[in-house]
Amino acid sequence: MKKTNNYQSSVSGFWFLVGLLLLVFMSLSDRTSAQTKTKSAKDRFKIVGYYPLKAALTADLTKVPFDKLTHINLWFVNPDSLGNFTQEFTGLRSFIDAAHAREVKVLFSIGGGSKQAQYHQLLQPEKRSSFIQSLVSLANREGVDGVDVDLEGSDIDENYEPFVVELAAALRTTNKLITAAIAVYYKDQLSDKALATYDFVNVMSYDRTGPWRPDKPGPHATYEHALEDLTYFGKERQLSKQKMTLGVPFYGYGYDLSGKAAAISMNFKEITQTYPGSHLADELKMPDGKMLYYNGLETIKKKVQLAKKQASGIMIWQLMGDAEGEYSLLNYINKVAAENK
Repeated sequence: MKKTNNYQSSVSGFWFLVGLLLLVFMSLSDRTSAQTKTKSAKDRFKIVGYYPLKAALTADLTKVPFDKLTHINLWFVNPDSLGNFTQEFTGLRSFIDAAHAREVKVLFSIGGGSKQAQYHQLLQPEKRSSFIQSLVSLANREGVDGVDVDLEGSDIDENYEPFVVELAAALRTTNKLITAAIAVYYKDQLSDKALATYDFVNVMSYDRTGPWRPDKPGPHATYEHALEDLTYFGKERQLSKQKMTLGVPFYGYGYDLSGKAAAISMNFKEITQTYPGSHLADELKMPDGKMLYYNGLETIKKKVQLAKKQASGIMIWQLMGDAEGEYSLLNYINKVAAENK
């Protein structure tokens, strides 16, 4: 009887030890898998797309290209002169949940290319903290992953740097991102400290000219412009490639070469639908004599290849300007990004 008990005890001890070792192995495997996943997400080639906030509220979620993006910046979430966010957000959570289900991060983008004079008051020292608290509370309430700062031109003043530094600190208490849209044409307004604060910046390598300059017709977003912009921010401003994405336009501008008629704007979808074969070029002569300048597939390919070498991804202004099917620039960006060259 005693011998049998010893045998059973030995067997039980053996299987207990085996079970314990299995638990340890599974725990280490899970940790390694999580670390690999985190590293993979960090090193993943970014594809950042700007998407209208209003469209997101009612979007057919089966048609939003979540599977081709890493980040979506919802434009634009701006306060009124008192710092209140009065936009409609009902229905947004479904969009955000759908993005998160596909591991896509969603950010609120503030500012924009149009003047937003209210920021000159809201970013003053006596109002800044309250405004930041309101913005971060909104981000937490709606469940977005961070804030993208797209203050441009004259909207960048002496309060820009302290604002982004304080906003970053507030966002990071809940592990949220802070990014920015920046451009070389207001490079002297961007301090090194402000640039260093961002998790990454989206370099807007477009709009070197536009409808606001009908007397300056020509391409506004060439490959050479992209190379200049990444070189400037990478070498002169010492931003690592991991801290930059290269912005590309899903639109073009058409000019009367005499400079007398107003310039026009067309998105890439309109261009390809109106002018067969236009996806193979970067410019074309329109029937009314205007010259249209944009980025076709070949230039987009070269820019993605450049971004793989000197940046960490591509940024798109804006997703709803894309063509469909075989002419889709977003599809082409994904294809080139996945190539081993």
